[in-house]
Amino acid sequence: MDDVDRQLIALLRADARMPVVALARRLKVARATVQNRIAKLEASGTIVGYTVRLKPEVEGQRIRALTSIEVDGHVGEAVRRTLRGHPHVVALHTTNGRWDMIAELAADSLEAFDQVLGEIRQIEGIATTETSILLSTHKA
Repeated sequence: MDDVDRQLIALLRADARMPVVALARRLKVARATVQNRIAKLEASGTIVGYTVRLKPEVEGQRIRALTSIEVDGHVGEAVRRTLRGHPHVVALHTTNGRWDMIAELAADSLEAFDQVLGEIRQIEGIATTETSILLSTHKA
């Protein structure tokens, strides 16, 4: 991966629906170059998908929480792959110290949240979790 690929990924992160022509213009390369690079990034698994981001107020009364995760042995990559594919995992961070990862979770109700926690705790390789529900968020 070179600087053009990194810039392309940054542009797609900001707006995954940006037309190829606009991406090419911003990167100062040919349209075909952008199409080929996107195809290669997808084929290599670097780009695994595209998503929609919503404004926080649109999501309404969703329950959000941070779940700290301890992983058994050397299966961290497998656990990360599983969590990244989970529809209720909003963000996933690897950390140092007591916990190996922290997952930000979201669900529509307490019942749904309880089910999500149960699913996550059953993932092979997860030893222990600790969850804190987010009550409010304040801008820094």
